[in-house]
Amino acid sequence: MARRKRGRPVNGIVLLDKPAGMSSNSALQKVKNLFAAQKAGHTGSLDPIATGLLPVCLGEATKISAFLLDADKGYETLIRLGQRTSTGDIEGEVIEELPVPALDTARIESVLATFRGPIDQTPPMYSAIKQNGQPLYKLARQGVEVEREARAVVIHRLELLSWDEQHLRLRVECSKGTYIRVLAEDIGAVLGCGAHVVELRRTLAMPFRLEETYTLEQLHTIKADGFEALDAVMLLMEQALNDWPEVHLSSDMEFFVLRGQAVWVSKAPQQGLVKLFGEQHGFLGIGHILEDGRVAPKRMLAS
Repeated sequence: MARRKRGRPVNGIVLLDKPAGMSSNSALQKVKNLFAAQKAGHTGSLDPIATGLLPVCLGEATKISAFLLDADKGYETLIRLGQRTSTGDIEGEVIEELPVPALDTARIESVLATFRGPIDQTPPMYSAIKQNGQPLYKLARQGVEVEREARAVVIHRLELLSWDEQHLRLRVECSKGTYIRVLAEDIGAVLGCGAHVVELRRTLAMPFRLEETYTLEQLHTIKADGFEALDAVMLLMEQALNDWPEVHLSSDMEFFVLRGQAVWVSKAPQQGLVKLFGEQHGFLGIGHILEDGRVAPKRMLAS
């Protein structure tokens, strides 16, 4: 006998404003429980000290969460100059203190300019990246440091919002895989005084923005009016892929695609991933273009 799933079969995306001091998984579980959802997943974790935009995918939306990991992200961060910590942020132990040189806006801007565009970053030891099946943060907690290969990332925007003798407040927009902690440390290294992250707030996870989020407190308040009111805050699954091309299938095409077969669609894109819509079922999931030009299913939702 098939095991009955616990919870409601709700499908959609909730944009959470994650509070500080909470892990992304804990925040995910709280949203899942609030919605009494059968399953949930997020689209890229935030450090416990970080706040801000955390898209939570409920139900069938978890099938597209992996594709959102590639999306550009945006942050506002406050970095402390003159101190290096073991983790690159305020949660670590101070391992070095250095004098902060005399700064002016021109000097700071000249340093920031060197980090705009494509750069290489070496992932921190305190990260979830695995080496030989072991997360680096577990090795770091054991006092073990291993060599990490630098990765190419892109800093699309790096803006100085304010500064004083010990702090820089920055706005950053960047490609996937960018570590703001490492960016802060590298900026501090170029300034010659070291640095670490004191505050971090995610403002952007394309195509979503911080202004669209709800706090846990707000979600609790909305739930007092019932699940219908709570469900109304969910975004449609396809809204996560707003900038993707769409392919609309006839009933016959939809029939074959839902059975795993590729079809010919006139005026379909020549390559890449696409959103699939069927005449009968609406949004079907994610497809991709084969070398011969046919449209094939890649990650389909339950019909």
